[in-house]
Amino acid sequence: MIPLLGISTQALFGQLLLGLINGAFYAMLSLGLAVIFGMLNIVNFAHGALYMVGAFAAWFLLSAFHIGYWPALILAPLGVALFGMIIERTMLKRLAGLDHIYGLLLTFGLALIIQGVFQNQFGASGQPYPLPEQLKGGTNLGFMYLPTYRAWAVVFSLSVCLFTWFMIEKTRLGAVLRAATENPELTRAFGINVPRLITLTYGFGVGLAALAGVLAAPIYQVRPLMGADFIIVVFAVVVIGGMGSILGAIGAGFMLGVVEGLTKVFYPQAANIVVFVIMVAVLLVKPTGLFGKKL
Repeated sequence: MIPLLGISTQALFGQLLLGLINGAFYAMLSLGLAVIFGMLNIVNFAHGALYMVGAFAAWFLLSAFHIGYWPALILAPLGVALFGMIIERTMLKRLAGLDHIYGLLLTFGLALIIQGVFQNQFGASGQPYPLPEQLKGGTNLGFMYLPTYRAWAVVFSLSVCLFTWFMIEKTRLGAVLRAATENPELTRAFGINVPRLITLTYGFGVGLAALAGVLAAPIYQVRPLMGADFIIVVFAVVVIGGMGSILGAIGAGFMLGVVEGLTKVFYPQAANIVVFVIMVAVLLVKPTGLFGKKL
């Protein structure tokens, strides 16, 4: 292989692939956060914990009921979405109209409780989750080896993100959601049940987090703190893309995953902070984020 600045092409493309994979999870988690904040004005700090619950739900379905990966892609997010709707109806609904800090503190407390319960039950060590048979193996591209599952994770994540963007920005359902956020009284006048719509939207947002958890289960071990490893970076991604911006969450998620991967190649010491350096720079230049709307 021809070295680039003393780095082999294989190492460079390998890190690019890892960056794309991390970017896929950043994008899906950021997307769920952007949907919840953009539509409901809730800063959902429990997002990482619910991502972890999604991964554990897939593991539990397999170990207890022998329900494999493909059904788990549907069942686990649905189960977590239902759990999220219960949280919204019983807790977050009571904070409607209050400052964002109250929702952040409540969801932060929920995240600690959920993580604590799972850590007490399963310990700090991870649980393995096997690759689905159809996605084992990989392809030799000459300059690198591309594992089939990792390619699937990137393509599937991008597809889900684009479908969600289209649904919210280009369909009548998305228009109703935005109307319910901006003018709930007028939306109610058209016979739309706004509280139910809010509950379903929150369930959809946390369902996206759970879907990312199922997608991550075969790549990373299923661990109680797997969400804590991602959530701070994901919040930085959302801020960079623009709080509440669907397109910003998707674009910033993939972009920052690639930037992080390249940083590990050329300057590994900065790999853990590069996202936050970019966040600070963006906030100084454009406080609303790259795709955020002007206040």
